Amino acid sequence: MFRTRCRPALPVILIGLLLAASAANAGTPADVPPPGGSGGGITVRVGVLSHRGDEITKRTWGPTADYLSRALPGRCFRIVPLNFAEVEPAVAARRVDFLLVNPGIYVALEVRHRIARIATMRNGTGALERNVFGGVIFTRADRDDIRTLDDLRGKTLMAVDPTSLGGWEMAWGELLKHDIRPQHDLSGLYFGGIHDAVVLAVRDGDVAAGAVRTDILERMAASGAIDLASFRVLNPKTDPEFPLLRSTDLYPEWPFSRLQGTSQDLAQQVAIALMQMPRDAEAAIAGNYSGWTVPLDYQPVHQLLRELKQPPYDRREPFTLGEALERYWAAVVASAAALLIMAALTSRVLQLNARLTRAKTRLERRQELILNSVAEGIYGVDLQGRTTFVNRAMERLTGWHADELIGCNQHEVLHHSHANGDPHPREECPVYATFRDDRPRFVDDDVFWRRDGSRFPVEYSTTPIRDERGRTVGSVVVFRDTTERRESTERIRRLEIEQAHVARLSTLGEMASGIAHELNQPLTAISTNARACMRMIEAGHGPIGTCGEVMVKIAHQAERAGEVIRQIRRFVRKEEPQMQPVPVTALFETVLVLQRQDARRHGVGLTCSIGWDVDAVLAQQTQIEQVILNLTRNAIEAMAPAVGDDDQRRLAISARRRGGTVEFRVADTGPGVSSEVRERLFEPFVTDKPQGLGLGLSISAGIVEAHGGHLTVQPTPGGGSTFLFSLPAAADDPAPESAPAPTPPAQSRRQPA
Repeated sequence: MFRTRCRPALPVILIGLLLAASAANAGTPADVPPPGGSGGGITVRVGVLSHRGDEITKRTWGPTADYLSRALPGRCFRIVPLNFAEVEPAVAARRVDFLLVNPGIYVALEVRHRIARIATMRNGTGALERNVFGGVIFTRADRDDIRTLDDLRGKTLMAVDPTSLGGWEMAWGELLKHDIRPQHDLSGLYFGGIHDAVVLAVRDGDVAAGAVRTDILERMAASGAIDLASFRVLNPKTDPEFPLLRSTDLYPEWPFSRLQGTSQDLAQQVAIALMQMPRDAEAAIAGNYSGWTVPLDYQPVHQLLRELKQPPYDRREPFTLGEALERYWAAVVASAAALLIMAALTSRVLQLNARLTRAKTRLERRQELILNSVAEGIYGVDLQGRTTFVNRAMERLTGWHADELIGCNQHEVLHHSHANGDPHPREECPVYATFRDDRPRFVDDDVFWRRDGSRFPVEYSTTPIRDERGRTVGSVVVFRDTTERRESTERIRRLEIEQAHVARLSTLGEMASGIAHELNQPLTAISTNARACMRMIEAGHGPIGTCGEVMVKIAHQAERAGEVIRQIRRFVRKEEPQMQPVPVTALFETVLVLQRQDARRHGVGLTCSIGWDVDAVLAQQTQIEQVILNLTRNAIEAMAPAVGDDDQRRLAISARRRGGTVEFRVADTGPGVSSEVRERLFEPFVTDKPQGLGLGLSISAGIVEAHGGHLTVQPTPGGGSTFLFSLPAAADDPAPESAPAPTPPAQSRRQPA
């Protein structure tokens, strides 16, 4: 008769310390300081089989947790004692990150929850060091009626737990070898929950015999809990390399395992730390083990559980073919009949295959219709460069017919020359390169040739074509005629030039009073000196030398007026912009001539500074003068309403060399630019001037960008704003023939305060 009863659990001998706890893993417990340890960080919980009681488990394995906490800074390892019934629920609920249990429980969890061992414990110390263990079946030494395993028939036996490998399953396997079926041949089978309870039950005569794992009797005797001579081991086995009492075969020691969700990096760090633990470490001494080794082979445990039909091998074994035929002969006959019916349906399958072929033909025609409905030209190329298919747009754009293109080399027909007429080598063709390196490409500026010998600009993409096995068998090219877009771009460019010209005229209109004053001064001086000279001549007492000096002054003032007029004429003329070396002094001179009077009228001190190593920049002179003029006018207008000393109104224009560029700065001491406006300062129609249009800075920024620079603003130390941009420095050698400079969009940035 099979009977079980449970007794309160006391501490167990081996446990499993294992950490797992990366904040990235789901179910990671909150930070809690480890028992008996110190330090903070991410808590890593190690579930340990508490087969000798929770207090002994914490006392035995707490130092190991402390060791790991020190070895892995930032991690706080905590021991979680688990009895036999709590292990699997804790793993399923992810309440622990690592696990230290007996090999039997480990094997079942390996199959059910995919935990993985990372180290195997070396139990004992000194001469008793080992990484395997077994089971002990024992009775009291004074029981003369029990001397062999066969004498257990009709007797009572207590084991640790149904899932305890050393405390029951090993003994169960040994009993089966002696043809003893515990459920039928024993008068009672009980489970004490912990090893110590089993030993004490046998000692006190509560049961006839007991089953525990190896080294339990020795440990309890060493602690004074029992007298080893009071017990007799049944079916004793000896091995010079394993000196402990045992009754069963040996199996690998307890594995240290990680749960499936535990970080692999953390598991590797824990495994390394365990294997590097010295044999005389405090943790090893407290746990009565000598360290850890690489994970052993647990196939012997699998084999034992398979023989016992214990989890995970508690399922019914599959039928053999003979059993299946004997039990399900009717189904076999029905299957054979089904095969005959399937053979009869073969003709039907052939008919369906014919329909599928016709459907494929219709699909190909539909694909052809879709291909021909696309406005872009499309054609395919095989690995030899031959055209494999074209669409109607391709025929329309190139003038070639499909039957003339298919089978011909597409490069020689469409792509043989560059825009300037130079030959285009086949090895440089992007279409060929695509199926050579299996990478798609996009070309935004190229030319194709028509059947009549004319060329047209295109942009195109070329993509690899792969077969059903994924191998590249050619390329497909999709191209678009960009003639209209280029013409539109050119029209926009001309409009931008016109808009910039209008902006210059507008600027001069706003500066009319200042320019008039610049002209009035020399004209007034000319008139005054000429009349004075005439009066002296009429009076007859004008020395020739004095008259000559007056004439020199008249000529100087005439040249001054002429220079102002020349600067204005050059500034407003409509010429195609040309990039050429321009002296920085010439740029600043124009600004001084046109802005000097405005600066004086508003009480602004205007200064210019040019670095000693600055000579010329590569630019379109009129456009850059327009930029500097816009910036200085904005600065003067910003400082005009200011109240205070004139010394506080200063405008500084400077140019400094920065490597291969020249940096221009226009710095003022005005109120500065508000943070709200600064974010959108260079956008069109953005301004905080009451009468401003918000286009000056937008045009200026576009001009600078067309020259390869970038117009920015930053606060001036002490108050005000500093606008800066860079232009490429002109080479020392004579500049080559000038080329057209790109013109910026007329409306692309923001207006200043």
